[in-house]
Amino acid sequence: MSRINVFGVGQASKSPYVTAKGLQNVYCETRPQGEKSVMVAYGTPGLELFASVVGTMPPRGAISVDSKDFAYCVIGNAFFQISGVGVMTSLGTLSTSVGRVSMADNGVQVMIVDGTYGYIYNTTTGIFAQITDPDFPALPVTVTFLGGRFLISLRGSGRFYWSDLYDGLSWDALNFANAETHPDPTIAVWASNGQAILMGSRTMEFWGNSGALDQPFANIAGTATEWGLAATWSVTKFDNSIACLVKNRMGQVMVAKIAGYLPSRISTPDMDAIINSYDTVNDASAYSYMLGGHNMYVISFPTAGYTWLYDGLTSMWSSLKSFGLTRHRAEFGFSFLNYSLVADYASSKFYKILATATTDNGDQIESTIISETVVSPDMDRLTVNKFRVDMEVGQGTSGVPYPQVGLSVSRDNGKTYGAEMMRDIGPIGDYVGVAEWTRLGTARSYVFKLRVTDPVKFVLVNAMINPRD
Repeated sequence: MSRINVFGVGQASKSPYVTAKGLQNVYCETRPQGEKSVMVAYGTPGLELFASVVGTMPPRGAISVDSKDFAYCVIGNAFFQISGVGVMTSLGTLSTSVGRVSMADNGVQVMIVDGTYGYIYNTTTGIFAQITDPDFPALPVTVTFLGGRFLISLRGSGRFYWSDLYDGLSWDALNFANAETHPDPTIAVWASNGQAILMGSRTMEFWGNSGALDQPFANIAGTATEWGLAATWSVTKFDNSIACLVKNRMGQVMVAKIAGYLPSRISTPDMDAIINSYDTVNDASAYSYMLGGHNMYVISFPTAGYTWLYDGLTSMWSSLKSFGLTRHRAEFGFSFLNYSLVADYASSKFYKILATATTDNGDQIESTIISETVVSPDMDRLTVNKFRVDMEVGQGTSGVPYPQVGLSVSRDNGKTYGAEMMRDIGPIGDYVGVAEWTRLGTARSYVFKLRVTDPVKFVLVNAMINPRD
């Protein structure tokens, strides 16, 4: 009996002759030595509708305010409150209706910037207003909160500005500082672990709270790094820090976690090759969530039309894809109460990410695993009399009583695949069935592609060729 290593860290190589492996809508989990397999594959969580409004304009940004048990979002030019049961109430109107917005809160005020103007919603008084202080700077792109003050970055500027203490409506024209490492524009400002990160197009530097009233923020000497931010909306909280798409001075981009004061690459060489092949990456958008101990980072490339999932627990990458699309429909996400919510990139909908959901709001989820390339030790011809998969069976439902798994076989190193061959994976309660395929021929190499689209629980433990019965 020969067991196939159906799992691999990462995606297909630049050449399928190296490896054609791949995961789609699947994540993996390592198991202790001595169990049936050292790694098991599970289907990624599905989506359940949580909140929506009439219309097709997608959400532009959202934030939850824990002190009020409400979330707030912008759709079109409308500012909404979202209750814990998904009821959306319009609270105000912005002066713009398209483009992403950035949001932050100080416990009482929610601040929104839309690239042109700034706005404040007071969660105590219920008043929504545009910031009219003449000292409020023009063209604010991102906002964060640190040390009792809102901090903003501006389009095309190396400066960042801060508000008066706990008052986003009050600004002083002298309350600003310049990034000092390099005269590159500040793309975004983020607060993490009690520090402000100025993310420029070529460099990043860290600022701390000095405690001084006239200059409350100071550059932390020796913390600058010559990696810039490649996409404004690729930044998100991840694990105990942040992750984002970064770019070096040689023009290459990669996904990194900001560990300490230095970017630590989390994308593999294969993923770097994929990302750098895209014509446009500066529109990338990301979010993160936790799934049973897995720190998940999801990044979409709207122009390229692809979405990728990084699992911080296993360091593995997989692609995410919604039915009928080349990418996943979630554009950005945030945590709210006990939920992880995501916004639809093409409609005015928010969804819960649910590990128990087996569809994306009713649409099928196509879970696919492509194996490593299987060859004989001396590259001689290999005969496969039987291929058997060890997966959880008996997961049929009343709606899908006989779910199936499909197998496609490549005999040319993953360049092309034959017709898909379907097998049952057990009706309801049939927990002893097995899916297997026989007489798969002779070739110098094999690549096996497994695919499940039925709305049932997906768990794949391992696979075997020519097992002893």
